[in-house]
Amino acid sequence: MVGVNEIVLTFSCRDAHGIVAAVAGLFAEKGFNIKESSQFEDVNERRFFMRTEFQCPPGYQLEEIKALFEPVGARYEMDWQIFDVDTRPRVLIAVSQWGHCLSSLLNNWKNGTLPIDIVGVVSNHEVMRDLTEWYQVPFHYLPVTRETKPEQEAQIWGLVQEQRADCLVLARYMQILSDDLCRKLSGRAINIHHSFLPGFKGARPYHQAFERGVKLIGATAHYVTADLDEGPIIEQSVERVSHVHVPEEMAEIGRDIEAVVLNRAVRWHAEHRVVMNGTKTVVFSR
Repeated sequence: MVGVNEIVLTFSCRDAHGIVAAVAGLFAEKGFNIKESSQFEDVNERRFFMRTEFQCPPGYQLEEIKALFEPVGARYEMDWQIFDVDTRPRVLIAVSQWGHCLSSLLNNWKNGTLPIDIVGVVSNHEVMRDLTEWYQVPFHYLPVTRETKPEQEAQIWGLVQEQRADCLVLARYMQILSDDLCRKLSGRAINIHHSFLPGFKGARPYHQAFERGVKLIGATAHYVTADLDEGPIIEQSVERVSHVHVPEEMAEIGRDIEAVVLNRAVRWHAEHRVVMNGTKTVVFSR
């Protein structure tokens, strides 16, 4: 059996003396080599966060490495995970009628710059079928009404299980997920929001922004929770606008930002660079 080439270790725990030395010493003793390492202390919560990539000696299996680390994790009461770098997360994408985020994700996946495996696209509209199938990705049309929402969400959850999807990405999927589905996908669903949260909510957000004369518009990628648009934020970005921009131009600029921000969030999630910190995240971006 071929061993693991590289691993990523992420953890958080109560800050204490000697954590880094214990982790580095354990793996150094076994012949592992550090390729990249980042750490952060939340001084308010007295909590320590760390992400480290290791090159592995020949022959190690992932479960063997986890067993090796278990005593250190237990000693410091860590919330820890170890991943095989060569195992790409399986991603299911949900979309409605706007395809800019979907197109960007599909293109970056196809050209090899986004380290995920897209296992399907689900939509409550047929609009994105041609685009999806051009990339030779399965397209699942699941229409929804208020009355059929529980059945439609059961189908989505069935696809997640059937495809062994590690993550559901809402690429401008204009349906609110139920509390039940949010709980099932906790920490595994990423949404892109059309503003730099908190921002203009409800219908016609760019028209609201225009009427208020905003000078910055943006987008926010966050984990999905039962609290609408209140999940832990992964990434945000903004662009400057002025009085010369009409709502349609603002919307076009906003769509470009949304695609960029969602791609970053998906990439960092796939590379295990995001560690939960209560209602926030610690992101060890490059």
